[in-house]
Amino acid sequence: MLVIRESVITWQPMNILIEDAEKLEYLTNDSQWTKNAAEGKSFGATETALQAAKKEPIGRFNIVFYIPQTRQFVNLDRGHGKGLAHAGSPVENAPAAAQAGA
Repeated sequence: MLVIRESVITWQPMNILIEDAEKLEYLTNDSQWTKNAAEGKSFGATETALQAAKKEPIGRFNIVFYIPQTRQFVNLDRGHGKGLAHAGSPVENAPAAAQAGA
C-alpha cells in the first residue's frame, strides 16, 4: 500500500485578480481598489475576470494569478478598461487649462 504523507502534497489556492496596471491596485469584492492583493476579488476564471475588467473605469489592466501563501504573482492577460486612457493627458482635459488658453 502506498502511503503519502500529508506534508508532501499541499494544495495552494490561486486567486484570479484584476490589477490596475497604472496604480498597481486590485479590485475588491465591493468594487473598491486596494494595494493589498490578499483583499482582491477572486474571479472563477480568467475570461470572467477579463470581461469584468473591460467594464471597469480604468485604463490599462492585468489579469493575474495570486498565490497568497507565497505572495507570488503570475501575469495571465492584459488589456484596457473603459477609462480615459486614450483621451489625452489630464492637463489637456482639465477645464482650467481650457479656460487659460481662451
